[in-house]
Amino acid sequence: MIILGIDPGIAIMGYGIISYEGNSFNVISYGAIKTPSSMTTDLRLKEIYEDLNQIIETYRPQAVAIEELFFNTNAKTAILVGQARGVAVLSAATQNIPVYEYTPLQVKQGVVGYGRAEKSQVQQMVKALLNLEKVPKPDDVADALGVAICHAHSGSFKDLFRLK
Repeated sequence: MIILGIDPGIAIMGYGIISYEGNSFNVISYGAIKTPSSMTTDLRLKEIYEDLNQIIETYRPQAVAIEELFFNTNAKTAILVGQARGVAVLSAATQNIPVYEYTPLQVKQGVVGYGRAEKSQVQQMVKALLNLEKVPKPDDVADALGVAICHAHSGSFKDLFRLK
């Protein structure tokens, strides 16, 4: 199964594409979609949408796993991230790819085995599980790979072959 993991963001949207077969991971690709703050919000969202569409068309994931928003104190940032997240969900949905959502606690549990793990622990486990030489940077990329791993470990494949 090919899984696209997404760590949503407006300035940096991390993505990671992995293959998971028989309890074994293989990294296919990873990176970040970056949009400058000098662009208007509508153009930033359009760029994210177009870039994600290209990634999906290139790698043909069978599932998209995306992290749910963790709302802190900055409402404006949360709204912008929510809009970017919505664009990511729309990109997958328009290409008939099932979308699975995970809380940060679920991602930590799925990667490290402990829901209160530190960010650095998650990143080190991503590196180890995917047999990478170093932790991917920026952090959003490692987080996206963690979301993909979480999905693989969750067994949430019930909707994988849904009618289109």
